[in-house]
Amino acid sequence: MDDGAANAAGLAAGYALDAIFGDPRRWHPVAGFGQAAGALERRLYQPRRTAGAGFAALAVGVPVTLGVAATVATRRRPLARAALVAAATWTVLGGRTLRREAATMSGALRRADLPAARQRLGHLCGRDPSALDESELARATVESVAENTSDAVVAPLIWGAVGGGLPGLLGYRAANTLDAMVGHRSDRYVRFGAAAARLDDLLNLVPSRLTGLLTIAAAPLVRGDRSRAWRIWRRDRADHPSPNAGQCEAAMAGALGVRLGGRNVYFGRAEVRPFLGDGPRPEARHIDRAARLSGAVGLAALGIAVAYAATGRPRRAATRRLTGKLPGIGVPPRGRRCGIPEPARASARRLR
Repeated sequence: MDDGAANAAGLAAGYALDAIFGDPRRWHPVAGFGQAAGALERRLYQPRRTAGAGFAALAVGVPVTLGVAATVATRRRPLARAALVAAATWTVLGGRTLRREAATMSGALRRADLPAARQRLGHLCGRDPSALDESELARATVESVAENTSDAVVAPLIWGAVGGGLPGLLGYRAANTLDAMVGHRSDRYVRFGAAAARLDDLLNLVPSRLTGLLTIAAAPLVRGDRSRAWRIWRRDRADHPSPNAGQCEAAMAGALGVRLGGRNVYFGRAEVRPFLGDGPRPEARHIDRAARLSGAVGLAALGIAVAYAATGRPRRAATRRLTGKLPGIGVPPRGRRCGIPEPARASARRLR
């Protein structure tokens, strides 16, 4: 088993662990990282973009460096590499938790238990639930499922594959966690959190679009119309204020045949967002369909990530052999370390 196969096996095993057990109940490493990042923020905080950029570079750079060191240490130990990648993948994924929270919200709405549903919304997003009715609670849940399918499932898998396993997994989750902590436009973080927000946007550009496309492809699995999902995605995805969330939410709206968007009230502020989709407002039954669709998209993303990770190393090896034979292009002598690929820098497991 080479390193690429070990990374692929680790991604698959970690996905299986998340699907079976969900997030660790206690001693979650992401929570520990959040506490450490919070302590670092208290030391470095200044209401300036440069201070925020330094904070983001340090808070993301340390996990990436640790990932690179572990990758180098397990270079010729594929079983150890696979085990570490599996543990990291399990840690950074949030697919089962996302679907469980959606099911809990759906159950509360089906029972017409609005107090319980409002209380539970904080596990999915940061909106003020106090005045939300059934339709708005369902809409918030469907939108959160759509966006977090990318943030908590697709993006970690893709960055784990293209970022060499551990560096990509740890870097992406660190960056996404920082965005959840300081990336919002409050008075405190509008400047300090700008770098973390932009980094998270950059790292999610490709995964969010892949999530949209996979949502369209999987729409028939939940009795959705693929052609309608494609039309809504192309028409409405750029209307969302986020360059990435609109990709996922527009595709989900089209796949479910509902209308998302509208007025969102957060604690202390309100936003009015364009509508996405043409159908009725969501209900509890749409939450269940969104959760099933999220699971299908996650499995498809896993297949892509595993295939890329398993075949990436042979492609690089072939390229090195080819370039070593071309005039004027040399390769390092045998025994000398070749460079480790630039790792991905890369969410609280906390769901938005």
